[in-house]
Amino acid sequence: MSFAGLVFLFFFLPVVLVGYYCLPRRWRNDFLLAANLVFYGWGEPWFLPVILLTAVVNWLIGRRIAACAETSPRRLWLVTALVLDLGLLVVFKYTGFVLNTIGLGQVLAGPLPLPLGISFYTFQVVSYVLDVYRKTTPAEKSAVSFATYMTFFPQLIAGPIVRYEELRGQLDGREETWNKIANGFCLFMIGLGKKMLLANPMGQLWDGLRALPDGVGILGAWMGAAAFTMQIYFDFSGYSDMARGLGSMFGFEIPVNFRYPYAAQSIKEFWRRWHITLSQWFRDYVYIPLGGSRCGKVRTFVNLFIVWALTGLWHGAAWNYVLWGLYYFVLLAAERLIGEARLARVPRALRHVLTMILVVLGWVLFAIEDFGAMTAYLHAMFSLSGGLIGTQAAVWVLSYLPLFAVAVLAALPLAARLVQRKEETRLVRCGAPVWCLLLLAASCAALVAQSYNPFLYFRF
Repeated sequence: MSFAGLVFLFFFLPVVLVGYYCLPRRWRNDFLLAANLVFYGWGEPWFLPVILLTAVVNWLIGRRIAACAETSPRRLWLVTALVLDLGLLVVFKYTGFVLNTIGLGQVLAGPLPLPLGISFYTFQVVSYVLDVYRKTTPAEKSAVSFATYMTFFPQLIAGPIVRYEELRGQLDGREETWNKIANGFCLFMIGLGKKMLLANPMGQLWDGLRALPDGVGILGAWMGAAAFTMQIYFDFSGYSDMARGLGSMFGFEIPVNFRYPYAAQSIKEFWRRWHITLSQWFRDYVYIPLGGSRCGKVRTFVNLFIVWALTGLWHGAAWNYVLWGLYYFVLLAAERLIGEARLARVPRALRHVLTMILVVLGWVLFAIEDFGAMTAYLHAMFSLSGGLIGTQAAVWVLSYLPLFAVAVLAALPLAARLVQRKEETRLVRCGAPVWCLLLLAASCAALVAQSYNPFLYFRF
């Protein structure tokens, strides 16, 4: 079930909200858990046993780790949980990739179906058992509370990656208020607007330009890559906003996952702003345990290499994702060698432009799995042999140029700052619900009119 769907907007969400707030507080987690399982099983009920098995086993192992006083049994239980959690992820997500890589792709009749959200909820339960093992968080005593945390439908399918410690106090002690509900509704509408009114049209522009025959031209190729750059940002940040908004409607505070990454002035800053919860997860559970930057320059680069190879592989079971991750390893290693002091001498505007050029090129590596097609597209971006822009490409670009300009402004913090300066006025405060309802109406109109409505991160 997708947030950007009529069934969710006008059936599932209203029913769940009404049922949730009609129940006494002591039953709300039980009801929310049932809603989570209905949401997850709506389209793929055959994967419910997988997520339930993961929840039950990790809850039991967390209890066992906390109960053990000796190191060896605690470590054995931890290894058991990691083997189960990561083993399921590897089997479902990477079996076909491994077999194809070693030339045994014919063993499978087709690709294994991928349980929705497995990359996200696996990282959540791994962080839970590791935190319990490290004694930085207590084991959850209630199976219902733990299963509610793990299957929480607002962020179950595509994040953010929420650690147990961040929701522990909220599972039984959250406060639901009208202010939280109203703010959550507005944030959900903003995310829905990002998805339907910006991400989807930018995706159509990218698909249209990419599908053109030879002669798209250098400007058309760059415009297509820029359109995908906008699509993936508004698609994923829109989903994250909707997740945070839904969480707020039920009294939960879900962490921010994006802070205007396209305003970054370095690749390091970009990754401090993009998919924040994933970056923090790899930092805390991979990079720092490997030694971080404490073991000398060579070991630091080795650790960075491992982290970014895994980051790329986490995003997809294909070599272009690994290439994309290693591309960022090279960029971050280069920035580390140059040094922040030297980079700071470069004018801010130039740093921003150079960063965005590198990010756009990175998204081309991310978007195109076939290396032949990827090479051809990169050639079109840097070769004048196809001219500046083809006739068909020019029609596509001119048709979407006003909306592209709106997307660029919306991706930068300037527009938000202007709104914040005026949000104290009576007119803005009173008009906020009206704007949210207009966003809902426009998004629903787009939803009905468009057949193009993918969520890019659902496949990860």
